[in-house]
Amino acid sequence: MTLSLRSATEADLMAVGALHQRSRVAAYSSILPPEALAEPTPEAMGRYWVERLTWEGADHRMTVAERDGRLVGFSYLGPDDEGDPSTGLLNAIHLEPDERGRGTGRTLMVDALDAMRDRSWTRAVLWVLRDNASARRFYERGGWRATGASRVDRIGPALVDQVRYAREV
Repeated sequence: MTLSLRSATEADLMAVGALHQRSRVAAYSSILPPEALAEPTPEAMGRYWVERLTWEGADHRMTVAERDGRLVGFSYLGPDDEGDPSTGLLNAIHLEPDERGRGTGRTLMVDALDAMRDRSWTRAVLWVLRDNASARRFYERGGWRATGASRVDRIGPALVDQVRYAREV
């Protein structure tokens, strides 16, 4: 089965939203209460991506991963959220739940780092849920290290602790 990457198009965004919601439920169900994952609906998540790319499309990049023509993952990156012009932010890598462990996430991560390098960014950062041990191991295997920075964010009604990771590009 062949994995391929390409830039997302507007026609992909509703499917990306549905995949994003499935990925969140699978990844966070042991961390968050069910009511935190009940919303947004897959359709609402698709509309979120349509709107987000309307505002951020000029300086952000979404890449989709397809396996034999089926959307199985995506990454999203852009400038640093703290304003450092030498740093890129990996906003997201999400996969279909059955795609975990198949190398797709790593392929998307390597591609995102290459894209950051192409933009002359020398450092990459991301935020990850503190309690998402699986994601933290994934990023650590990819050379990312916790910076010591943390923040509290919201997923639905739940407050979640996030930690910041960084690595050289």
